[in-house]
Amino acid sequence: MPDLVMIGEKFSVSVGGAQLMGRRLGEGLPVVFLHAGVCDKRMWAEQMAMVADEGWQAIAYDRRGYGETESPDVAFNHVDDLESLLKALDIHAAVFVGCSMGGGLAVDFALRHPGQVIGLVLIGTSITGAPWSATDVENQIEAAEEDAYERGDLEMINRVQAHEWLDGPRTSGGRVTGAPRELFLDMNAIVLSKPQLTLEEERPSAWTRVGEVGAPTMLLVGDEDFSALIERHETLSEEMPNAFAAVLEGVAHIPSIERPELVNTMLIEFLDAIEGGDDENEDGEESDED
Repeated sequence: MPDLVMIGEKFSVSVGGAQLMGRRLGEGLPVVFLHAGVCDKRMWAEQMAMVADEGWQAIAYDRRGYGETESPDVAFNHVDDLESLLKALDIHAAVFVGCSMGGGLAVDFALRHPGQVIGLVLIGTSITGAPWSATDVENQIEAAEEDAYERGDLEMINRVQAHEWLDGPRTSGGRVTGAPRELFLDMNAIVLSKPQLTLEEERPSAWTRVGEVGAPTMLLVGDEDFSALIERHETLSEEMPNAFAAVLEGVAHIPSIERPELVNTMLIEFLDAIEGGDDENEDGEESDED
C-alpha cells in the first residue's frame, strides 16, 4: 500500500444502510471533492491540504462501492447519498470538485439543487446520458479490459485500467510511475474487490440539460485522456453558460495525482475568483476590470 496518510478529521455518515466514510479539513467555505470511478477519496489528498491551507474547508468521502465505505446491496442513488451527507455535515452550499464519475454526480446535483452550488470544477467529467465513441486504439484496450473481466482476472483488470485511465489509452502502458501509480493501483484494487452493488437507481440524463447549469464552472481535461472525453469537454465548454475550459498537456484522466501541483494552481485560482465574486456581491460593487 502506498505511503499516503490523509490528514483531517475522520467522519462517518449513516445513509440507507451504508456508512459513508470521509475526511474533513480546514475551515471556511466548503469545497466538496468527488472521486473518480477507479479511485477513492485519497485521489484528492494534495488538493484537500492545499485548499485548507488557503482558508477553505475541504471535504471528501468514499461513495458506496469505494474505499472505506461499506454498504449492503440495497437500492440507492448517489445524488440522494450526497444530499444526506451534506445535511449531516450542516453544509448548505459548496464548491464541488469532481473527476470523471464524480464530475457527473456534481452536475446531477447541480441540476437538482442549483442554489446549493457555489461553483463547479469538472475534470474529465462524466455526464449522465452522454454519448461515447472510441478510436481503434482505444477500442483495443477496451477489448483487453473486457477479456480480463470475462476471465475474472482482477489483477489484470487493474493493470489494464491503470493503462486506460492513469497513463492514457493512446500512450504506452507504464507512462506514469512511482507513487501515483502505486496509489492508483491500490485505490482501484479496493474498488474491484468490493461486493457488486446491483441496485443502484438509474439517474435521468443530464446531457441535454447541461446548459441549465449556471454556476461558475472550470472544465479541465488531459490531452492524453479518452478522445470521447476531450470531445465532451469541447461540447460542455460551448453549452455551459458560465464555463471556463482548459486542456492540460501531458496528463490523462487523473491529473490530481499525476500532476497535483498543476491541478492545485488552477483550483486555487478558480476558488480565489469565486471568493472575489462573493465579496463583490456582498459589497454591492462591481469590478472595474473587463
